[in-house]
Amino acid sequence: MKKIILYIACSILLVSGIMAQQLPQYSQYILNRYVINPASAGSENYFVGQSNYRSQWEGIKDAPRTYILSVNGPIANQKMGIGGYMFVDVTGPTRRNGFNLSYSYHVKLSSEIKLSFAINAGILSYTVDGTEIFFKDQTDNVISRAQESNLYPDAGFSFYLYGPKFFFGGSAPQLIQNQLDFKSSIKDPTGRLVNHYFAMGGYTIDLGNNLNIEPSFLVKYVKPTPVQYEASLRGIYQKSVWLGLSYRQDDAIVLLGGYTFQDSFSLGYSYDILQSGIKNYSTGTHEIMLSIKFNKRDREKVEEEE
Repeated sequence: MKKIILYIACSILLVSGIMAQQLPQYSQYILNRYVINPASAGSENYFVGQSNYRSQWEGIKDAPRTYILSVNGPIANQKMGIGGYMFVDVTGPTRRNGFNLSYSYHVKLSSEIKLSFAINAGILSYTVDGTEIFFKDQTDNVISRAQESNLYPDAGFSFYLYGPKFFFGGSAPQLIQNQLDFKSSIKDPTGRLVNHYFAMGGYTIDLGNNLNIEPSFLVKYVKPTPVQYEASLRGIYQKSVWLGLSYRQDDAIVLLGGYTFQDSFSLGYSYDILQSGIKNYSTGTHEIMLSIKFNKRDREKVEEEE
C-alpha cells in the first residue's frame, strides 16, 4: 500500500496537471498567438521573434518556471507561413522540453479576409531527476534514483480566420497520445499525453484619438476536465502603450501592461492575482515578454503581388 501511495504521489508530480496544464500556460497569450495557434504564422507582413519567461506561484518552493522562444512569419507573398518554438518547463525535480516546427497555408476569402490552415510537428522531452526526490524508505525503488528522460513525437493541427480588425482560430496540439513511462515495471494508464483543444478570438475597436480597445478570449478543453475560459480586455494608445485586464476561470485575475518602441521592439509584463486555493500559499505569478519584428514588407505591395 505504501508503494502505491508513493507512486500515485510521484505520478501526480510527474504529470502535474496532466488534464489541466500538460502544456505550459501563458497569461500573455494575446501577444504570442503563434504558440497557441501555429496557423497564425504568416498572418502579418513581418517576422517576429519572441521570448517569454513565466515564474508561477511565487513563494512556493520548486514552483513551475517556464521559458519560451518562438519565431514565425510569412513567405511566398504571405500565401504561406512558417515558424517554430521551443519551451522549457521546470517544476521541482521534473522538466519538460518541447520543440515544434510549423507550416501554414493562407487562402484569400475576400479582399480583406483570409483563412489559414497549419500542421506542426516536433519532439517533447519529459525528465524526472530521482536524486531530487526524498523517500522515507530509501530501499523503495518505485522511482529510479537516477535522472530519467524520455522523448515523444508530437503533432498538431490548427486553423486561423483573420482580417484587419479581427481573428478567430482553433488548434489541437498533442494529437499523438503517447504514454509517459519512467519505470518499465509499472504501467499507469493516467500517465499519458492527451489531446488539447484551444479556441481563441479577438476584435479591435477604434475609439478615435489614437485609442483602440481589444477584447479577446481563449477557451481550453482537455478531456475529461471541464472547459476553461479566459476573457481579456486590452486598451492600446498610439499603437505603442497598452494596459489590460484578464480573467482566467477559477484561477486568476491578470493585470497586463507593455510598450512597443518604433513599431519594432516590444516589452510586456503580466501579474496573476490568484483566485484558487493556492492563493493562501503564493503571492502570485509573474510573466515577462520580449519581442522584435523584422523583415517587414509593405502591406500594399504584398496585396498587389497576390
